[in-house]
Formats: sequence, structure tokens, C-alpha cells
Amino acid sequence: MAIYRIHRMKESTRQNFRWGAHTAGVAAVKPKDYEEAGHVDAPHAYGAWAALRETEQALLVGDLLEDESGALRIFKYVGFEDARWILPEVKTGLEGSPLAAGGSPDRRFEGPAAGR
Repeated sequence: MAIYRIHRMKESTRQNFRWGAHTAGVAAVKPKDYEEAGHVDAPHAYGAWAALRETEQALLVGDLLEDESGALRIFKYVGFEDARWILPEVKTGLEGSPLAAGGSPDRRFEGPAAGR
């Protein structure tokens, strides 16, 4: 038996997800759209669905199951499909600086007065 972490899609996001077009392939999901909601022991994702389906914790379309290795499966109308987290890009604060553009660290000394 495997332990699956349950990630519930937030209701505000679920409405858009439910009415969006079905896409094939790996679903890209954002951590900010989910809340962790416990775990379930099951042999596979469909076993987890079956164990929860008659309870108050039944999986809803858009919810995620994460296995012990970190692999994600998203519950869709057609069953479970692979998913992956989209992590926000980490900003260093240097994006707009001269160093990021390949400039000199002491650019302030370059220019007409630099040779004086």
C-alpha cells in the first residue's frame, strides 16, 4: 500500500478548471491553487478514489494525489492523469541591473568623466 497526500483544489480555481477545455498530456498546476488535505493509504490512485468516494472526503474534479516519490496525479472527468507543479520563478533582484545585461560592475565610473 502506498500513502497518497491529498491536495484539494481551491473552490475559486475549481470553477475555471471544471469549465475549461480538456487538455491531453501532463497537467501543469500551481501550488497556490491547492491546499493540503491529509492522506489516504491505497495500492494506486484509483484505489484512493474508491476508498474516498462514499465519504465526505471524496475526491473532486481538479484534486491531486501525490505519491511517496512526489509524482502527482490530477483527478479529471476521464480519470487520473499525470501532473506537475509549476513553481514561480525566483527573482534575485538583479534582473534589471547592468550586471544582468553583461555590464561592468562599476559602470558609474564609465563615461565622459571617467578618464579625468
